[in-house]
Amino acid sequence: MGAYRADDDYDYLFKVVLIGDSGVGKSNLLSRFTRNEFSLESKSTIGVEFATRSIHVDDKVVKAQIWDTAGQERYRAITSAYYRGAVGALLVYDVTRHVTFENVERWLKELRGHTDSNIVIMLVGNKADLRHLRAVSTEDAKAFAERESTFFMETSALESMNVENAFTEVLTQIIHVVKEGPWKVGMTQRLCPRDKPLMLVARMMYPL
Repeated sequence: MGAYRADDDYDYLFKVVLIGDSGVGKSNLLSRFTRNEFSLESKSTIGVEFATRSIHVDDKVVKAQIWDTAGQERYRAITSAYYRGAVGALLVYDVTRHVTFENVERWLKELRGHTDSNIVIMLVGNKADLRHLRAVSTEDAKAFAERESTFFMETSALESMNVENAFTEVLTQIIHVVKEGPWKVGMTQRLCPRDKPLMLVARMMYPL
């Protein structure tokens, strides 16, 4: 129940979504980042799960509410509500299964069709520890990320490689957008108290 505990001890609250094909390791990325746990026997997510974790970024406390849903096609009806209010996304593929990388373009199109144009997106090549089974080169993934203007990182939820870095980079970039970008414009004067304008802007970004 810890993920649902009311807690006002933060400066920003952001909704981040995990998307990608089934079996790419989204749930293990979530559990590694939020609880430092990994399960070799984890099953496909059914419906939606979310967990939270607070970290320090730029001298601010950032609370991330991270949503994880199934990648199977039969659950795609929930996507509209799933994406609503998200300001960050980790688009995950499995470096050992090329088809999951091929599907990234479709996931990206769907993501951008349901979210604000300023959403921060990190392309994540997971299971990088399986070096002998690699089917997607780092160079190809980097080229795709550059072409689509997304960030990119390879991770291993098993070895805890770059998991912290991937989530932290997304949250850091979201803060920069909130401080300097159009999410802030217009909201602060109309709806936010003068003492904590940015915190309220951040909370507006996901449905309560």
